[in-house]
Amino acid sequence: QVQFVESGGGLVQPGGSLRLSCACSGSIYGMGWYRQAPGKQRELVAGITTGGSTYYADSVKGRFTISRDNPKNTVYLQMNTLKPEDTAVYYCNAFGGSFVPWGQGTQVTVSS
Repeated sequence: QVQFVESGGGLVQPGGSLRLSCACSGSIYGMGWYRQAPGKQRELVAGITTGGSTYYADSVKGRFTISRDNPKNTVYLQMNTLKPEDTAVYYCNAFGGSFVPWGQGTQVTVSS
């Protein structure tokens, strides 16, 4: 069964940057980053297909960049110009296909 392991979160000041990584135990056509803030539903942040086509939520366009290393089954999320509203637990999972069991995620906190 495919599993995800997310890493790279932390505490950062507004305007700062972080790079998240997600290692997948198998090959999946589409991989995406999702986030869930306290009291809110989980939402799709960005997604990428094996061919490199990408999707971004309006709230992160121009600030976040998703990429993937297919041979390593790893997806990355470069987050720049972070805002307090980006604070959430970030998860990776399938994009455009059926979800697999969620990992533990990685906490991103944007605060001064």
